Amino acid sequence: QRRVHGGSGQRFLSISVFARPLLPISGHCRSYIMRLTIDVIQQARQYVNAIRERELDLRGYKIPAIENLGATLDQFSTIDLSDNEIIKLQGSAPLRRLRTLLLNNNRIMRISEDAGNDFPNLENLILTNNRITTLSDIDALASFKKVIRLSLVGNPVVTKEHYRLYTIYKLPKLRVLDFERVRLKDRQQAAILFGGEEGQKLIASIAPPRGDSSKPAPATAATGLTPEQIAKIKTLIANASSLSEIERLDKALKTGKIPQELHDAESATPMEM
Repeated sequence: QRRVHGGSGQRFLSISVFARPLLPISGHCRSYIMRLTIDVIQQARQYVNAIRERELDLRGYKIPAIENLGATLDQFSTIDLSDNEIIKLQGSAPLRRLRTLLLNNNRIMRISEDAGNDFPNLENLILTNNRITTLSDIDALASFKKVIRLSLVGNPVVTKEHYRLYTIYKLPKLRVLDFERVRLKDRQQAAILFGGEEGQKLIASIAPPRGDSSKPAPATAATGLTPEQIAKIKTLIANASSLSEIERLDKALKTGKIPQELHDAESATPMEM
């Protein structure tokens, strides 16, 4: 059984181990990680939280990667992925309804440059107690266009010089950073510090772009799909009407195989004169 805490006291949720695909981790103790599969998402606790939003509880599953979120059918305003083993913040399917993403106590050290594209209306991003280290990692957060509350408390990056002003400069819509209100004075200081030619020189010195060797291989090299095809498949996932359809499209996205409906559409295009 897995203990979860609700507003009216403790509750228990029993989850069958047979429905949870476990992967062994080498080490002295016997422990496991678990993929975020469609079955796991279906069986996870879901409820209306204290602010009357639908929330999906995926805490403490030892999930190593964000994937298959299209299986939520975009039904939740809040998804809680705290207390897992996630290493990289990335999208997996467009979730337009999502407003809050909780990722406390993971191992996140990288943020995909386009992660925010799959969460276009996200307002609250909580990354407390992760492993984000450099100011360059903050740049990727700019893809979250509507984020107004952000927490990076407990990450090494908060000890960097100019961290707070740099984050405010890069995310101009922020209202609360690390549970502290962003004031007009903070915005003005950030604009003065990083504006103009001297400011850009300072940015180049404290947050140099990551080298090519540290960047992951582009999706097109790994899958053979073009960026346009990847975007179309993600749209198909978002509009899917059944879990079997989501699973089929997600597999196509990962293996680089063009789904039949997309193949038919592309084949028909040249004939439309």
